[in-house]
Amino acid sequence: MPLVKAGIVVLDCAEPEKLAQFYKELLEGEQTEASANLVEIRGADGARLAFRRDVNATPPSWPRPENSLQVHLDFLVEDLDEAERRVVGLGGRPIETRDAAGPYEERGYADPAGHSFTLRLSPTRAPKQG
Repeated sequence: MPLVKAGIVVLDCAEPEKLAQFYKELLEGEQTEASANLVEIRGADGARLAFRRDVNATPPSWPRPENSLQVHLDFLVEDLDEAERRVVGLGGRPIETRDAAGPYEERGYADPAGHSFTLRLSPTRAPKQG
């Protein structure tokens, strides 16, 4: 029997209830645990995230170096435009720093507490043509 039962990504933030709600809606999941200082969710795909209260939490400033990237999440999606509308509708914001020259297969965002994450196109499963 394995010693470690599961891995959970934990994000520090000032308001864990609000951040958990953002990700619960984004991932179409459910809240699985809650205490005064921690809220845990499980996404529809089984991904587990937790949000821990830290009143002194400082959002990452990525890509600026003064407060470097602290954590980064990637979410696979089938439609970047639809996923972006959902993120922005839930209170997230785009943080793309590249010049838009051609189609991208991923886009960067910040959640309401400032943590960065990426929406990335799911790899196609169809065989190559030609």
